[in-house]
Amino acid sequence: MFILSLTYVKPNEEADKHMEPHMAWVKEGYAKGWFLASGRKVPRTGGVIFAVGGRTEIEAYVAADPFTIHGVAEYDITEVALTTVTEGLESLMR
Repeated sequence: MFILSLTYVKPNEEADKHMEPHMAWVKEGYAKGWFLASGRKVPRTGGVIFAVGGRTEIEAYVAADPFTIHGVAEYDITEVALTTVTEGLESLMR
């Protein structure tokens, strides 16, 4: 599993200009079966996405995010080898 932590490097107003295409990109990540959960950081300094898949494909997909393309946010991609999960979340261990 991967934790995709994005941090805005431009003001929120700039992020807002690219939010619609970014959210379309997020929805496509869910449609591909790669994204499991996502949301904004509090305070609003970026966001977090929990993802599954191969590292190469996840990195390539992050590079295609409109936030990346337009220099709005930078990503930190952390791979996590889960060993224990609560009942019902076993799919996270794939």
